[in-house]
Amino acid sequence: MTTTTPTTDRPDRAPTPRGRRIRWISLAVVALTIVTGAVFGSRLGKDPNLVDSPMIGKPVPAATLPFLEGKGSLSLASLRGKVVVVNFWASWCVPCRTEHPALVSTARDYAKSGVVFVGVNYQDRRGSAVAFLDELGRGEAASYRYVTDPGSKLALGLGVFGVPETYFLDRTGKIVGKITGPSDRPVLAAALDAILAGRTPESSTDRPVQPAPSK
Repeated sequence: MTTTTPTTDRPDRAPTPRGRRIRWISLAVVALTIVTGAVFGSRLGKDPNLVDSPMIGKPVPAATLPFLEGKGSLSLASLRGKVVVVNFWASWCVPCRTEHPALVSTARDYAKSGVVFVGVNYQDRRGSAVAFLDELGRGEAASYRYVTDPGSKLALGLGVFGVPETYFLDRTGKIVGKITGPSDRPVLAAALDAILAGRTPESSTDRPVQPAPSK
């Protein structure tokens, strides 16, 4: 007696076999890796960058800014004759934590060259801002001033959208460069070296900033 075994479809003859699925998944992973690498690779060595701004070449807006800690205020006009770095920051800003050590160390190292850093606390609570400095440290008083910006008047005058943003002023009070996004030591040093030598820092593309929580 002959027994006939019914035929069935074999898995390897299915329209979408396991091997093909694995191959497609692998291709997708490779493509994602290439795209991610291209994005971050294009930023490597460029971010953060000095960026073009409509304010570059113009005098910094007149401003008298109350000190974050203690009494009194700072007039930007009183800093004429010095190279000034104006950095907008906030305690709620994640990138500000990343850049803070570079700002403090660069301010210390360029103090003898007549460079002053001004940290402008942006749309923040005074207590939170002070706690931020208590945790991460402060720049030396002679070369780093921490101030507030009531009503964000200076920020509005400069067109600040979020933080961190950093502006470079030459000895005449003219804005000659800007960093959008977190700064680092090489970019800060390169910009300051250029300004101290009488050159204008080069500009390039920017990166996003963190807007205030209320925005």
